Amino acid sequence: MLTTMVGLVAALHYYLGVRLISDPGLGQPWAGLGWAVLGLGFASIPAAMASTRMQPSWKEQVLHWGGMLWMGAFGLLLTATVVADGVGWVWRHVGPAPLLARDKALAVVGLVVPAMLFAFRTARAPARVERVTVPVKGLGAGLSGMKVVQISDIHIGPTLDRRFMQRVVEQVNALAPDLVAVTGDLVDGSVTRLRDEVAPLAGLRAPLGVYYVTGNHEYYHGGASWSSEVARLGLTVLLNAHRVVERGGARLTVAGVTDLEGGRMDPSHACRPDMALAGAPEGVPRLLLAHQPRVAVLAKALGVDLQLSGHTHGGQLFPFMAFVKLQQPVIQGLATIAGVRVYTNRGTGYWGPPLRLGPSPEITELTLVSA
Repeated sequence: MLTTMVGLVAALHYYLGVRLISDPGLGQPWAGLGWAVLGLGFASIPAAMASTRMQPSWKEQVLHWGGMLWMGAFGLLLTATVVADGVGWVWRHVGPAPLLARDKALAVVGLVVPAMLFAFRTARAPARVERVTVPVKGLGAGLSGMKVVQISDIHIGPTLDRRFMQRVVEQVNALAPDLVAVTGDLVDGSVTRLRDEVAPLAGLRAPLGVYYVTGNHEYYHGGASWSSEVARLGLTVLLNAHRVVERGGARLTVAGVTDLEGGRMDPSHACRPDMALAGAPEGVPRLLLAHQPRVAVLAKALGVDLQLSGHTHGGQLFPFMAFVKLQQPVIQGLATIAGVRVYTNRGTGYWGPPLRLGPSPEITELTLVSA
């Protein structure tokens, strides 16, 4: 499988070289330089993956940043080149004269370079606050109007550090939330490596509590260890468990499940919405925190009034949001899945390439009101 994948990526790099270098007839030394760039780009992707096992250093940073930037550039170049070939094919049949290979190559590069710059700026910019009002049946007057602020998919790691985490915490606290939900994929690395980088998370403040559930990426680096570390920082970790919050005589059940990937790596962390809500008071509205939107299918008969999820990143990089629908029933925003209302956050950080083209980073402010 790995050999097949490497071969496919190599073939696609060769395809880019033919379309952007050979077909336009670039002369030397530009042709040689172009092929060298493609070769280095191809090698940079596995080098970036390997760099995560290196000790933190400037070399590790160069390898990771270089590989991740090229991964994003490769995806955009490939998309633009395929589109250019499609346009060229149609034009050849209906246009007055075939499009020149050089013109197509210039169009591809002229489109991708500014798109990369825009995507980098978007990914690194402060998250956009999305404000949503959600009517909840049975929500008592004491909690009507409560403000739940959700952050998700922060992915603290090689390219997102303590300063980014601190900025997110400051943005959340500035919204004066009643309750904060952190819905997984907090990190891309081990506790040993990233403990200091996520430390600002301890600064989150909300009178009704700050709650956390695991995402799939925690389990790539030790799900149980990260659950313990987040608990040490003062957050309430919901591993198939719930709490009941109360204000002004009104109550709300806040439940959380482990990620769907958890059970595959740690049987004690299997995703169990039924266990999370076991013993929850009847007649009290239920808020479920679950990293992946499709958990709603497992929770459909459990009386969940609202599920908060992430995982999708809103697609992160155009046009790859189309592929999210192959794995998740929704890409972003408020939707109904298997009869359960689900809000899917686009992600507060990013994964892999430090780029966002289309969906911007998000912090969600949900105001719950009595239905």
